[in-house]
Amino acid sequence: MAIELNRNNYESEVLKYYGAVLVDFWGPRCPVCLALMPVVEQIEKENAGRLKVAKVNSSENFMLCVQLKVMGFPTFILYRDGIENMRLTGQDITSGQIKAAVEKIFS
Repeated sequence: MAIELNRNNYESEVLKYYGAVLVDFWGPRCPVCLALMPVVEQIEKENAGRLKVAKVNSSENFMLCVQLKVMGFPTFILYRDGIENMRLTGQDITSGQIKAAVEKIFS
């Protein structure tokens, strides 16, 4: 199950983590965010043991989103060993783009 992130655990769970992390920034009033949740859950299942999946509820973590310059939703950030490798953002993100980004981080 995806880890719920906030400003208190973002650094330890993402920035200091050795390995790959997919962070899903979502909002409860974002229909695209809600529609992509099952996709993110499937990606987590398919990549168990090699990818950590985490979520940030933007309405509860506004300052964290500002700090990370996340201004649109949904936003997905892929990290490798604590370094941001890729960012996908906007209402037109597809499940295929997210899956391709995850595969790219391992290549």
